[in-house]
Amino acid sequence: MSSAAGFTSADLAAHAVRRAAFVRQSHLGIRNHGLSGQTLVDVGCGPTIYQLLSACERFQEILALDYTDQNRRELQRWLKNEAGAFDWSPVVKYVCELEGDREKWAEKEENVRKKVRQVLKCDVTRANPTEPVSLPPADCLLSTLCLEGACKDLATFRGALRNIGALVKPGGHLVLLTVLRETYYAFGNQVFSCLYLERSDVEEAVGAAGFDVRFSEVQPHPPGDARTDCDAVLSLVARRWDPGTG
Repeated sequence: MSSAAGFTSADLAAHAVRRAAFVRQSHLGIRNHGLSGQTLVDVGCGPTIYQLLSACERFQEILALDYTDQNRRELQRWLKNEAGAFDWSPVVKYVCELEGDREKWAEKEENVRKKVRQVLKCDVTRANPTEPVSLPPADCLLSTLCLEGACKDLATFRGALRNIGALVKPGGHLVLLTVLRETYYAFGNQVFSCLYLERSDVEEAVGAAGFDVRFSEVQPHPPGDARTDCDAVLSLVARRWDPGTG
C-alpha cells in the first residue's frame, strides 16, 4: 500500500475486521426494508466500500462523503482500480453470498465503481455538511460508525443529525449504524475517542431531526476486542417526515 495514502495494508485489514461485524447489518438495513431510489448519500464513508455493496443494487447513484482527505484519497484509489489499492474482494464475496450468488463479486465491484459518482468532503457539524457544494435532496442517507466519532457531546450529536438529515428529501430514509456505550477505538497506531451513547440518545436525536423511527435493533458486540470498549451495535431505519402525507 502506498505510503502516500497514509494507510498500510495492515491498517486497512484491521479496519476491515472492525467493520466486518457491521457488513450484515448494513446489508439488511438496505434490503430488508425495501429501500431504493435515485440517490443515496453515504455520510462518513471512511476508506471503505462494504456499506455500499447492497446499496449499489438499489440506487442509481451514490455520493460518498467524508471529512478526512486521507479517507477520501484511499476510497478514490479503489474506485479508480489503482495498483496497490486495498483488496475488498473477500468482503464483496461475503455480501454476494448473502444475496445468493457469491460468484458475482467482480460484477458487484464494477457496479460500485460505476454508481459512486462523487467523493466529497463533509463536516457534519456544519448546517450544510458539504459546503460550499449544495446537494439536491437524496432518497436515502446511510451513515455507519461516523457520528459517534465526529461529535464531542450529545448536543453536537443531535445537531449533526439535524444537519445530515436535511440532505434527505421528505419521505426519504435514514439508515444509521452506530455503536453504543463505546468511549474509544484503536486504528493503526492511534487511539480515538468516541461519544458514549445509549439507544435512547440515538432514537431521540433521530426523532428531533424530523424522522420517524421505523426499525431499531440492538446487537451485542463480540467480547474480547482490545481495540474497543464497544458494548453493542444499533441498527436503525427511519423515514423523514413528509408534510404532504403525514
